[in-house]
Amino acid sequence: MKIIWDKGHGGNDPGAVANGLQEKQLTHKIVEYAMSYLEENYTGFEQRTTRTGDQTLTLSQRAKMANDWGADVFISVHINAGKGTGFETYVYNGGVSSRTVALQNVLHNEILTTMRQFGNITDRGKKRANYAVLRETKMPAVLTENLFIDSNDAKHLQNEAFLKAVGEAHARGVAKFLGLREKPKVQSQQKPSDEKLYHVQVGAFRDRKNAERLAEDLQKKGYPTIIV
Repeated sequence: MKIIWDKGHGGNDPGAVANGLQEKQLTHKIVEYAMSYLEENYTGFEQRTTRTGDQTLTLSQRAKMANDWGADVFISVHINAGKGTGFETYVYNGGVSSRTVALQNVLHNEILTTMRQFGNITDRGKKRANYAVLRETKMPAVLTENLFIDSNDAKHLQNEAFLKAVGEAHARGVAKFLGLREKPKVQSQQKPSDEKLYHVQVGAFRDRKNAERLAEDLQKKGYPTIIV
């Protein structure tokens, strides 16, 4: 399975800017967390990004990368602006496949559920729009709008743990949609000690007083004792 991640904006296009944040930097972080999570937890896929660093790319260039590579899914990650609040996802408002709708459903639910672990996040819904990266891509494609950079949502976007969780939720959503296999969990095993201990029992008594008397004699001779 081929997964292509689109980090919204980049280069001379910072995207939305507010509260000391830039959209292009946030989308970079979310995608990097998503890719790392997939690599650590799943097998049976390849993944790429439309930009690895802070490059400037047109919308058509992004879609062409996905089409030329033959990607199975295209996920475009963005941060909203306009002083609203909440999370929303988009697919193309033209003819889309049932798989595209399924991808949107899985992603939307996984990400929103994760976001709500950090607070009361508004669900702005699963929407459709004539966005170029959704219109020009030939595979199931979804664009996510992860809160608003210019509202009270910014407190979440300033939280690295939140960005990491959102990235990992993107990854889980894609993995569920594609049916990726989970890697077996490696359990740490405690290595047995090389030191060998030999225990010698020197008495067994029904009367505790007899046990205490023997223990006292052994202690006088310098032996550590224990009564069980």
